[in-house]
Amino acid sequence: MSLPTFRGSRSPAPDPAPEGAWTTEADWQRQALPVALPQDWPVLAGGLVVVAAHPEDALLGVGGLISRAVAGGSPVRVVSVTDGDASHPGSRLPGSVLAARRVRESDRAFATIVGNPGGVAPVEVIRLRVPDRTVSTHERDVVDRLIPLVAGFALCVSNWREDGFADHESTGRAADMACRETGVGLLEFPLRMWQWARPQDSRVPWSRALRVDLTEVQQARKERALSCLASQIAPLVPGRDDRVPLPPEKLAYFRRPFEVLFR
Repeated sequence: MSLPTFRGSRSPAPDPAPEGAWTTEADWQRQALPVALPQDWPVLAGGLVVVAAHPEDALLGVGGLISRAVAGGSPVRVVSVTDGDASHPGSRLPGSVLAARRVRESDRAFATIVGNPGGVAPVEVIRLRVPDRTVSTHERDVVDRLIPLVAGFALCVSNWREDGFADHESTGRAADMACRETGVGLLEFPLRMWQWARPQDSRVPWSRALRVDLTEVQQARKERALSCLASQIAPLVPGRDDRVPLPPEKLAYFRRPFEVLFR
């Protein structure tokens, strides 16, 4: 199966919409989203590598695909570019402590999504430890470090390069360049897009989108995995640090019975 990769230029994404102006999941449910991929997607047999800007990005965007690959016996590697030490700007919690917490949470989530909660996930996780929110500054170095990490895999999946968030876009560009060097196929997953885009939005390359349907088991595992991300879905310190990066209205985008990728 050949998967063409879209590497052309797109119209720049806008800044994320302010709180209260997000496109809701109910709005998206009224949108006829892309056609599903075949359930026996053969490219996964050659191994899947996911390059993600932050510890939980891979789980949000392609957790179900990871679960499918592991269940099929395919090798899976996740490269986390940052440890997410800056998800709560202004927090009294030191960035190093927050990063350690996010790493522990994502490790538990990976184990959960492949059906081994409390154990070790059969997913290789490599952390580049680039400082959060600075990926664009380190982009060339990230490319050089990614080249040997993606080489030999049948498919690489990474953040969408037009997602409207700098670390996501820089990570997607770095993955694209590494895949060009190694001849690895590339697909991209949107995260912030669900917030700022609209159904039928011309800024979104729907003609190059692919839908991956999840089984009931995969969806249930992903739901349990998302509940592991306490620092992102609940206040760090209730009553004192109440900001939540992934409130229920955003988390709803990733609780669907399918995932969307761009070629």
